[in-house]
Amino acid sequence: MEITKVGIIGAGTMGNGIAQACAVAGVEVVMVDISDAAVLKGVATVASSLDRLIKKEKITGADKDAALGRIQTSTDYAALKGAQLIIEAATENYELKLKILKQVDAIAGPEVLIASNTSSISITKLAAATSRPGHFIGMHFFNPVPMMALVELIRGVQTNDATHDAVKALALRLGKSPITVKNAPGFVVNRILVPMINEAFFVLAEGLATPEDIDAGMKLGCNQPIGPLALADLVGLDVCLAVMEVYLQEFGDSKYRPCPLLKELVAAGHLGRKTGRGVYTY
Repeated sequence: MEITKVGIIGAGTMGNGIAQACAVAGVEVVMVDISDAAVLKGVATVASSLDRLIKKEKITGADKDAALGRIQTSTDYAALKGAQLIIEAATENYELKLKILKQVDAIAGPEVLIASNTSSISITKLAAATSRPGHFIGMHFFNPVPMMALVELIRGVQTNDATHDAVKALALRLGKSPITVKNAPGFVVNRILVPMINEAFFVLAEGLATPEDIDAGMKLGCNQPIGPLALADLVGLDVCLAVMEVYLQEFGDSKYRPCPLLKELVAAGHLGRKTGRGVYTY
């Protein structure tokens, strides 16, 4: 199956980023969210991102217009008709994702593939809640989607080869570099990355160094392009906390205990760049 039209549930950071990547690559997109304001904000974010690429002479004004012309928006799931693949890109909450996936499963034809952009929730478990577990896969993009080359393709126990191969072909068409991983909490990248971020919060909470020095140490000593605390602000402290809580629950190992400082900042609403304040102030 060649995927030429993609439905995206969620017009937030990840949803609009996936929409941009698809539209720039010539793939038709239907981006759905709960309100007109949400989808309009998503399209505006894509337009701003494309303007930055024009300034960098990566694309032309005509390219921008063509990409935006490929993005259709709606608040009605019925608009997803005709999409060969529907990607759920909602907040990292199991109950919310389950609700969305059941709605999508009910309106999509039996041949339609469904993917979740989850960064930590079991693909096998999500797939089992649908009527098409063989046509279900994890498609974990990384933030910011237009810039990051990696896509993790997560195979649940039920995911069939045709689904994997079709989604991999799409990822390659988008200019991404997909890796295939087995289903497990956190998959591969976040299984390693988020506990490192959590440990950086423990180091900060213990007063071992300033946030700036912690980040500088990891950048200069480990050749990372961004420090773990700045990365947490970029990802969202609430997302980091949610992932750690999933690990703790799924593995039952105390090494995945979320740092109390991380929990405190989230409770205060200091979620990072998206709220203007996290570890750093923006």
